[in-house]
Amino acid sequence: MTRQSNEATRGGALDLSQEGVHWDQPMSYGEYLQLGPLLSAQQPGTAEHDEMLFIVIHQVSELWLKQCLHEAHAAAANLAADRLRPAFKMLTRVARIQAQMINAWEVLVTMTPADYARFRDSLGQSSGFQSFQYRELEFLLGNKNAAMVEVHRRHPAHYQRLREVLHAPSLYDITLQLLARRGFALPESVIERDWSEPYRPSTEVEQAWADIYRDVGRHWELYELAEKLVDTEYHFQQWRFSHLKTVERIIGQKPGTGGTGGASYLAKALDLQFFPELWSVRTTLEEGAS
Repeated sequence: MTRQSNEATRGGALDLSQEGVHWDQPMSYGEYLQLGPLLSAQQPGTAEHDEMLFIVIHQVSELWLKQCLHEAHAAAANLAADRLRPAFKMLTRVARIQAQMINAWEVLVTMTPADYARFRDSLGQSSGFQSFQYRELEFLLGNKNAAMVEVHRRHPAHYQRLREVLHAPSLYDITLQLLARRGFALPESVIERDWSEPYRPSTEVEQAWADIYRDVGRHWELYELAEKLVDTEYHFQQWRFSHLKTVERIIGQKPGTGGTGGASYLAKALDLQFFPELWSVRTTLEEGAS
């Protein structure tokens, strides 16, 4: 550091005279990011200190869900067009976003049961169960359940959007269609079916993944796709588990505000799988596959 720069910072004020700062700009940082409406969206229903944390955590999670949907829908479109490399980048980004969402629970658990109890009544019957973005992401990844749409019937735009994603191929459905185009023998019942119905595991699909894992060199792109999908589900399950333990830590076994059993309902979700054959193939794959 030069003597001149030392003198510029000695008093605690940085000299900006040579920086070319745009003091008067047609669009500011706050305007570009719409910080006015964004930062005014936190409206606690009580004067309790911890309610602000509860609101911010969930709003940030919804923003991350919005980005996850942006990336996952684009990844699905790229896979449908046989553009795997852009899809890999998008799926990697989804996994990194999921890691951020998992870490958010670490902040929320600084709130004690007593802290939450002081403002819980202000939530009324609102609940994360009603998150239309979370439900869309689950549908897109493959956890199709038509009954889940009904809680959104009072909101026509969300209801219609969820019905569209429910009746469209999931990311896994699109992946299996890709495998069929690459020459793997998959039954018609897998690649052309009622997309609104839950996916049923197939021995032919497991065999296709086994062939890919046995000869990674020959099927490198499809092997990499398989691992990207596993990574996505792995992080999603971590998020579910962290959600469950956070709920147990703060409200124990009390029912959720949205009418579910709370922790008992969240525990059931841990048994759900998006890409079942990518997990079962690990059991059946023989030693020495490469």
